[in-house]
Amino acid sequence: MGLDIRWPIGLMFSLVGAIMVIYGLITASDAEIYKRSLGINVNLIWGLVLFAFGAIMLTLAWRAKGTPPQPAEQEKK
Repeated sequence: MGLDIRWPIGLMFSLVGAIMVIYGLITASDAEIYKRSLGINVNLIWGLVLFAFGAIMLTLAWRAKGTPPQPAEQEKK
C-alpha cells in the first residue's frame, strides 16, 4: 500500500481547523455567541488545536515519505 494514513488525517484536521479559526476570528467581536461558553472564543481555540494537530500529522507524513519501509527479518533455520 502506498498511502500513508497520516496524509488524509492531516489534511482533514488542518482544513477543519482552518475553517474554525477563520470563523472564530470573524465572530470574535460578537459577545452574544460566546455567552454560553463564559465569553471564551472556543471556535478560535479549538480551531488552533485542530490545525496544529493536522500540521503535525502532515509533517510526520512528509518526513516518512523518503524512508523506505523496513522489511521484517525472517528467522534463519
